[in-house]
Amino acid sequence: MTTTLITGANKGLGRETARRLLAAGHTVYIGARDEARGRAAAADLGARFVHIDVTDDASVTAAAEQIAADGGLDVLVNNAGVEPRLAGNAIPTAADESVEDVRATFETNLFGGLRATQAFVPLLLESPAPVIVNVSSGLGSLGMLSDPDGFTHFYTGLSYPASKAAVNAATIQLAKAYPTIRVNAVEPGFTDTELNGHTGTQTVEEGAEIIVRMAQIGPDGPSGTFVSSRGPLPY
Repeated sequence: MTTTLITGANKGLGRETARRLLAAGHTVYIGARDEARGRAAAADLGARFVHIDVTDDASVTAAAEQIAADGGLDVLVNNAGVEPRLAGNAIPTAADESVEDVRATFETNLFGGLRATQAFVPLLLESPAPVIVNVSSGLGSLGMLSDPDGFTHFYTGLSYPASKAAVNAATIQLAKAYPTIRVNAVEPGFTDTELNGHTGTQTVEEGAEIIVRMAQIGPDGPSGTFVSSRGPLPY
C-alpha cells in the first residue's frame, strides 16, 4: 500500500489529487493548517488527516512524527501555496510588492516545501519507491515568463513567479541530493481555484491530472524534471 501526504489538501488541487489517489489505492493524508476544514475534507473523502502548517517548524515536525508512528511515507506532494492578490482580485505589479510581501510568499511556496521535504526525507528514504512532487507553475519558467509571445508574459506579479522559479531550482538540486527519490516539479495549468480567485480556465480535475500522474511514477521514472500534462517545460 502506497502512503501519500498532500499538503494544503483540504480544497482545490490538493483535495482533487487526494480523491484521485485514494481511488488509485493510496492511503492518503490530507495535510491542512485549518484543522476543522482538514478533518472535514478527510472525512468526506475517506482519507486520514494530519495537521500541518508548512510555515511552522513545530507543526511540520509533529506531522512527521505522527506519520512515522503510523507506519511511514512513500509519496510527498508539496501542494500548499499562496499567490498574492490586490483588492478586486487584481494581480500586483513588481512595484506593488514590498520585500516583506515577497518574503511572505517565499515562506509558504519555497521554504514551506523545503521544510516539509527535509522533515519527511528520512521516512521517504525507507520507502522502496519514494516520490516527491513539487507543485510549481508555468509562471516559474523564466524562459516563458521572459518571452513576449509566451502565455505567461502578461503576468505582472513578482513574488509568485520568483517563488515558483526557486521551487524549480530546488527540485533540480534535491533530485541530485537524493538519487533514490524521484523528485519532480509539475505545472498544473491555470486552474479554477481559490488561489486565483476562481479565474482559472481549467477544472480542478484537469489541473490535478499531472500531479496524480507524477505521484505514481516508479523507481525507474524521471527525476529533476519540470512537466505539465502536455510534456516537459523549459526552466
